[in-house]
Amino acid sequence: MTLPAVLGAASASSAEGPTCYSRLTNDWICRQYVEDFRPEIQHATVQHLQITVLAVLLGLVIAFPLALVARRFARLESTVLGVATGIYTIPSLALLPLMVPFTGLSKTTVVIALALYALTILVRAMLEGFRSVPDEVVESARGLGYGTGRLLLRVELPLATPVIMAGLRVATVSTVALTTIGSLVAYGGLGNLIKDGVTQNFRAELFTASVLCVVLAVLLDVVIVVSQRLLTPWARNQPA
Repeated sequence: MTLPAVLGAASASSAEGPTCYSRLTNDWICRQYVEDFRPEIQHATVQHLQITVLAVLLGLVIAFPLALVARRFARLESTVLGVATGIYTIPSLALLPLMVPFTGLSKTTVVIALALYALTILVRAMLEGFRSVPDEVVESARGLGYGTGRLLLRVELPLATPVIMAGLRVATVSTVALTTIGSLVAYGGLGNLIKDGVTQNFRAELFTASVLCVVLAVLLDVVIVVSQRLLTPWARNQPA
């Protein structure tokens, strides 16, 4: 969507006076803009949500084995955390173009980049979660004959869930904001609207997309909190 196109659409109402998103007014808050361009806004919102969810899930898939390796081999912990942090420091303006030759101008490029950015939060959260499991609980489980795999899945992971979910909340909200950088390769969801709004000085588009980013972040955070309470019924009386 570009400002000339918007002005063209707005011209149909010129007989009744300028719309709130025409060049003459260019208001920040414009209900008429939302109504006239609902399909474009919905498409950008859905794309933003899809990219965010996929990136966070991929980040979890990568972070979990890395956290297990870092916990199992203490000498590798600093290396794993250092690599994850190092990736996070790479500017998005550099990371996305570096990936384009391998993944192309596609949604995959953005998802992988965001998943890599989430690692520094997710790996640390998982390590801290496993450290929060009381040693006496682990020893008791081993005394009952729990093997390594069963101990991890039935004892350590459930008890570490509150800490891990706290990290997941931070990673998810951060990813919602970072998804906008996908506009560099035309897959930025609401970031595409934000970029166009800034470039064209189109206030209604910029404001609407920005508000929707905040709404998505809040909704996803609520979903994670509810999921945590369902997964950890013993901790429902404790702060989220």
